[in-house]
Amino acid sequence: MRGDEDPGVEDGDGFGDGAGDGFGDGDRSGDGDGFGDGDGDGLGDGFGDGDGDGLGDGLGDGAGDEVCEGMLGALLRVGPPASLEDLPELVTEHAGRAGLAHPMLYVADLQQQFLLPLPGQRDETGAPLDRIPIDTTIPGLAFRTLEPVQARTAVAAGEPAEPFTGEGPRRLWAPLHSGTERLGVIGVIVPHADGDVLTRLTRLAGLVTLLVQSKRAFSDGYAQLVRTRPMALSAEVLWNLMPGATFANDRVVVTAALEPAYEVGGDAFDFALNGDVLRLSIFDAMGHDTSAGLTATIAVGCWRKHRREGADVVAAGEAVDDAIARQFGTTRFATGVLADLDTRTGRLVWANRGHPPPVVLCRGQLVATLDAAFGAPMGLDLGLPTEPGRYHLEPGDRLLLYTDGVIEAQDPQGELFGLERFIDFVIKREADGVSAPETMRRLINTILDHQRGWLQDDATVLLVEWRPPSSS
Repeated sequence: MRGDEDPGVEDGDGFGDGAGDGFGDGDRSGDGDGFGDGDGDGLGDGFGDGDGDGLGDGLGDGAGDEVCEGMLGALLRVGPPASLEDLPELVTEHAGRAGLAHPMLYVADLQQQFLLPLPGQRDETGAPLDRIPIDTTIPGLAFRTLEPVQARTAVAAGEPAEPFTGEGPRRLWAPLHSGTERLGVIGVIVPHADGDVLTRLTRLAGLVTLLVQSKRAFSDGYAQLVRTRPMALSAEVLWNLMPGATFANDRVVVTAALEPAYEVGGDAFDFALNGDVLRLSIFDAMGHDTSAGLTATIAVGCWRKHRREGADVVAAGEAVDDAIARQFGTTRFATGVLADLDTRTGRLVWANRGHPPPVVLCRGQLVATLDAAFGAPMGLDLGLPTEPGRYHLEPGDRLLLYTDGVIEAQDPQGELFGLERFIDFVIKREADGVSAPETMRRLINTILDHQRGWLQDDATVLLVEWRPPSSS
């Protein structure tokens, strides 16, 4: 079973079923080690059933399916009309009846550096929950790998965790994710961890994810929760314009990252699926002010309008060029790449409007730099023709689109992060079995570290992994 060598609030072991959805970390153990039988736990909350077997409530006694269905059914009845702030209490009530005690619900902050508790929660000692670092803790391990992890239960908030002996109660952490997006984690205390317990926890986590997702778009409380500092106006506009950072189906994984999250000026990304065709774009508008944000907003809005009307990437790029020029009179511009990927065949068509060329990685090496079809930036109204570029991806290929803020990031000594370091980082994470979304999270943190936490320019990366079924 997996352990985590990082220091943190709790130590623990992971377990997985070996099934992948494109997001797992690639180092699943799935070894099925024993967890103890939970006898004599003395916790209450439905763990003891009075007959001396220490199981109770169907944990391993054949009634697990009924208990799990009852828990999920009750939450489905009361969860949708409830507010986001009411959700922790409802989860505590209904999860406890299924033997999952003291639930703790956390969501990731905007930069995915911390796990932040939903409001009003307290630990089993009554202390308010605090934020948890993602990179150095057991709950963070569940978030990073998208696998359940077991941990020693803490005596009190802030105190070292008790040793985990493999018997008796323990806290289980499971990721909150929808299969396309990592939202946070849920932690519960259980007397033991067998297959029934894991099934209940993972199904509960799935339902909680959907409930949180259904409420956040209408909740300023959620937006306030996931922010760790005030946001600039241009960033407020762009974050509400762009899609979620991750999408996946059985053929493709798309994930993006953007920094500085709270001060982003003119970078933006966009993607959407139209049948079998993935339509994606990345833009870098001139400047780092509100006007840059407006330029990027026009670019994304115009791209969406024309692609939804059936325009190809060249025509859409020309429309963006015209829209920015009409608004600013050729005093503002944006570079960008607009692309269509046929997810059945791997056929890629793109138009580059003055932007750094995309690159293609495969099996640990750079296999192509897409430096054809280079046109003028959008907004200058130069009237120069743009020819589309074409390329065929192979199964497993990773396509990288990025802005110049990634490779031009400088440390205090003036050393550039550079294209070679950028590509090498992504290749190494792939070799380590790290998922595409987790690779982007670690990449952005590495770029921030390179510049000591403060970027001189926006840095945006859009990664597309084509992984068609073997039958296609």
